[in-house]
Amino acid sequence: MKINKELVGASTALLILGVIAKSPSYGYQIVKRINTEAQDLFEWQEGTVYPVLHKLEKDGLIRSQWQTADTGRRRKYYYITSRGQEALADYSVQWTEFNNLVVRITEVQYA
Repeated sequence: MKINKELVGASTALLILGVIAKSPSYGYQIVKRINTEAQDLFEWQEGTVYPVLHKLEKDGLIRSQWQTADTGRRRKYYYITSRGQEALADYSVQWTEFNNLVVRITEVQYA
């Protein structure tokens, strides 16, 4: 089953923060990790994350640093900040509460 794009879109920042909190990553690596975890529920393209990364950085939730990979290629790695850790915890609680509400409201009662 594929997940509705609007549902995924509303959770993009939360998913990105979650990935970066586990380990600093560059854009393509973030996309690959999320797509792997999604297990075909949805599939992001690389361009999906960059506007969100820029906003998260502007908001002080992540920071970036250019690094040279073993291949000699320069990549911009993203790191979660302490404000980002707090936001991740807060967003996770909000998402859980909202999910619980959706389940309560849409739960079908069988006789």
